[in-house]
Amino acid sequence: MKRLYIVTILLCWIMLPLSSQNKKSGSSNSSIQKTTNAKNNTQAIKKTQEIQIPSGLFSAQELEFQRKEALKDVELTSQLLKETNAHAKTSLNRLNLLSQQLLSRKKIISILGQEIAEIDRNIKTMSHDIEILDKDLIKTKENYAKSMQSQQQEHRTAQYKMLLILSAENLSQSYRRMRYLHEYSDWQKEEADRIVKKQNEIARRKTELEKSRKEKQDLLAQRENENKKLEEEEQLQQKEVRKLNKKQKDLQLLLDQKRKEAGALNKQIEDLIAEDIKDSEKNKPVEPAETKPAETSPETASKPTAGSPSAKKGNYVLTESEVHLSKDFAGNKGKLPYPLTGKYTIVSTFGEHQHQELSHVRTNNNGIDIQTTTGAEARAIFKGVVTRVFVMPGFNNNVIIRHGNYLTVYSNLSEVYVKAGDVVSTRQSIGKIFTDTEKGNETILHFQIWQERTKLNPASWIK
Repeated sequence: MKRLYIVTILLCWIMLPLSSQNKKSGSSNSSIQKTTNAKNNTQAIKKTQEIQIPSGLFSAQELEFQRKEALKDVELTSQLLKETNAHAKTSLNRLNLLSQQLLSRKKIISILGQEIAEIDRNIKTMSHDIEILDKDLIKTKENYAKSMQSQQQEHRTAQYKMLLILSAENLSQSYRRMRYLHEYSDWQKEEADRIVKKQNEIARRKTELEKSRKEKQDLLAQRENENKKLEEEEQLQQKEVRKLNKKQKDLQLLLDQKRKEAGALNKQIEDLIAEDIKDSEKNKPVEPAETKPAETSPETASKPTAGSPSAKKGNYVLTESEVHLSKDFAGNKGKLPYPLTGKYTIVSTFGEHQHQELSHVRTNNNGIDIQTTTGAEARAIFKGVVTRVFVMPGFNNNVIIRHGNYLTVYSNLSEVYVKAGDVVSTRQSIGKIFTDTEKGNETILHFQIWQERTKLNPASWIK
């Protein structure tokens, strides 16, 4: 009988790892209660291990993207400044380029400051998390050391374990003791694995921390370098301002000439718009002779009527297709592409402005002036129909494209690829921008947007 009891216990010892995976039951045994407490501690430690560092990667990437775009602007402006000779006729344009470059440089410095602040926040967060992980590691090691010490004191040999099981009062108690020994052994293995994983996690976090600190040092060095360049550019700008102040008379004559040329272009555009409005009268439906209301059919309902906005006196009368084209154009406000190929920078904005550096200079622009590199082409910002191709002194070749009751004007072209009546698509090249070799290869596109007889700010429409 005693042999059968021992064999039964041995079988239970062998089968216990399988049964313990599917069966969990309580026990009043104090040793099993210790195992339960150990498991609870393990779960708490696991939760701590799942702490994620709020790195804010998207924000950092976005800042880096903005900084790189600003650097491209600075590089382009530097290239344009090298191409533009510093003689009297181009000095004002050089000053505008320098001012644009200073703005881009200040933007870079500002973004670098934001990037450094973001890295500082990440470093603080990572340092805090590493501190928590270090504390958890110490606690885990202490628990593991106590368990090993207890094992050495109480469970020194396999024979002792067997004696512990065989000394039980009954089979049920022997089974519970076997379960405890197996679970205690599994817990020790888990704790050992957890210590290794936690050490690896701390090492990884510390590597990330050092990387962030290195990035911060690089950004600090870059910001210092950008500040030095900013000081040099500000000195160059002041030098240009002093030069222009000495040549106020020449500069005023040049501005007067440009003002007259711009006025002539504006009048020409207004005259051509008036001609278009007059020609569009043929689209206006004939009003019925009788006063009684006429029945409308699907064919006549879509055509402009005398009471519709497009058919009001003095407005361009739209056809059905032009009504849809106008709506499409208006619906793309703020999303239209730039009216040229290649790299560019705006050197003169829309409207009347007091020059920020020259108190005696005041400019008025009906559109925007976009400076680009030699060989760049003008392109349509939206689908439409070419209504006019004409020449104007100071603006060379000019192209007007109608988009329903909206018009876009492309001025200062050396070559034109389209003619009146051509249907163009979005981003289609319509001509080559004029490069003035007498002004240091200055390549500027003058661009305007009109709605009927009203001039609009192109900056609000293009992307």
